[in-house]
Amino acid sequence: MPGTTRPAGHRRRTTGTPAFTERSWKRPSAHQARGMAADAVVDMGWGRLVFGQTFDDLGRIVDALQAEQSGRRDICVYPRDPQVLVGLAPDELFIDPSLIYRLDLHRYRPPSELIRGVFVRTVTSAGEMGQINDLYAHNGMVPADSVTMWANHRTRCFTYLVAEDRRTGRIVGTVTGVDHALAFGDPEAGTSLWCLAVDGQNALPGTGEALVRVLAERYAARGRAYLDLSVLHDNEPAIALYRKLGFSRVSAVCVKRKNPINSPLFSAQPPGLEDVNPYARIIAEEALRRGIRVEVADPAWGELRLSMGGRTVLTRESLSEFTSAVAMSRCDDKRVTRRIMERAGVRVPRGALAVEGDLAAATALLDECGDVVVKPARGEQGRGITVGVRDGEALGRAVAVALQFCPEVLVEELVEGEDLRVVVIDHEVVAAAVRRPAEVVGDGRSTIAELIETTSRRRQRATGGESRIPLDDTTTEVVASTGHGMDDVLPEGVRLRVRRTANLHTGGTIEDVTGRLHPAIADAAVRASRAIGIPVTGLDFLVPDLDGPDHVFIEANERPGLANHEPQPVVARFVDLLFPETRPR
Repeated sequence: MPGTTRPAGHRRRTTGTPAFTERSWKRPSAHQARGMAADAVVDMGWGRLVFGQTFDDLGRIVDALQAEQSGRRDICVYPRDPQVLVGLAPDELFIDPSLIYRLDLHRYRPPSELIRGVFVRTVTSAGEMGQINDLYAHNGMVPADSVTMWANHRTRCFTYLVAEDRRTGRIVGTVTGVDHALAFGDPEAGTSLWCLAVDGQNALPGTGEALVRVLAERYAARGRAYLDLSVLHDNEPAIALYRKLGFSRVSAVCVKRKNPINSPLFSAQPPGLEDVNPYARIIAEEALRRGIRVEVADPAWGELRLSMGGRTVLTRESLSEFTSAVAMSRCDDKRVTRRIMERAGVRVPRGALAVEGDLAAATALLDECGDVVVKPARGEQGRGITVGVRDGEALGRAVAVALQFCPEVLVEELVEGEDLRVVVIDHEVVAAAVRRPAEVVGDGRSTIAELIETTSRRRQRATGGESRIPLDDTTTEVVASTGHGMDDVLPEGVRLRVRRTANLHTGGTIEDVTGRLHPAIADAAVRASRAIGIPVTGLDFLVPDLDGPDHVFIEANERPGLANHEPQPVVARFVDLLFPETRPR
């Protein structure tokens, strides 16, 4: 991360309260008298920034916000007399419950040490704007128009930065800056920070700080006076970071429109919503954005009651009343699912049943295949599954583990390939993603056990506690099979898988591959959903080549997690299924 260079020009010290917020909305500000552009509006791709201090008539700000496009989030920043502005259109506008924090660039000092493992740089291609949008989707932010962002980036008014993980080369964070002096001739020489987004599961600690610091140093080098940002009042981790970097609160505010995207900010949340898991919460939030009434029926169970127009639907995450008991039972028992798939012409791996005291059929299959997978005939979240069983002794142990979860055990041939999850809603493929077992990346300093703990904490934070890497006998065994010990220090950049199964609940990761899904696999997924007779399902396949047609069906999930498939619109399609009348045009 580059250090700060003191600019040759004078940089004005800033006071705690912006001068323009002290002027009456009925009189032009001194700034306008000094040549500041009038009625400045900047298109960010996800919405427009309406710079309120450049308007001498609040009525024109109302007009500007009323011109907001569907699916976008316009923001009026620095309006003079915001209470008067909202009073002009109280049914349409509200004061955003966020706080404005300011960093005086005259007083900013760079860190004494660089943030290790993170490289912050300027965006270099139009394609990287798509990766930035993926980060927005992962963080529940409004996606932006990539063409608009790239056009903005080609001017000095905007600064688009990304953070690379030096170990993997992946883009794991982004931030956008706007130079007010170039945008509208701001006499205060201010700048602002927008859209700070970090990949919570993969970004190294300090990635967000590195992005903010580099942006601040870029603007300090230009001789700008301050860097402002807006943060939700209850986002305590972000506020703590900004305070650590030297930001302090100022009295400016933001005003937004009462649109569906903003509804969580101005309308009361259903009681208990803060207690439901992420898989149920994203469904509730999508419903609320569409004006659907949401009642949390059972927070611990993730159960919601969605109502609109006299019709009510009960859901438990992605499972709803639309899924019949028969369809659910077909998914629940993997033996039944296999029979249905075979009749539907979908290839399944060779298999055999094992029960306590009778491993004859399973042993014969092991002798025939060489490698097998042992799993409970009924179960979920990867519990009781053992992958890569190669001998009779290991088979006995694996069956014993599986019997703890179900009295009947399914043994299947081990098919090599990528673990592919295909989400089918209303018998249409909506998303496809490769799921990979949990892995850690060496930094040259930490032991494998420490890397697992650090990575697990990061996954837990990013998924609301849903995903973590267990430090159990299975993890120790997998690490040992690679020739390592838990106390070994992994060299920098070296990747090590620490689990065999790709289940997200045990720390697995997921990568969207919807655009690469072969039509033959998509067709098999639709046939499978129709054969089961289920409206929403997550179908698991093993595929030797993501771009090819070959596949083997593994299992069907009647309650697939929808929180892991950004940027695909899985949640929107689910709510479309329940309430088609709310489908956006």
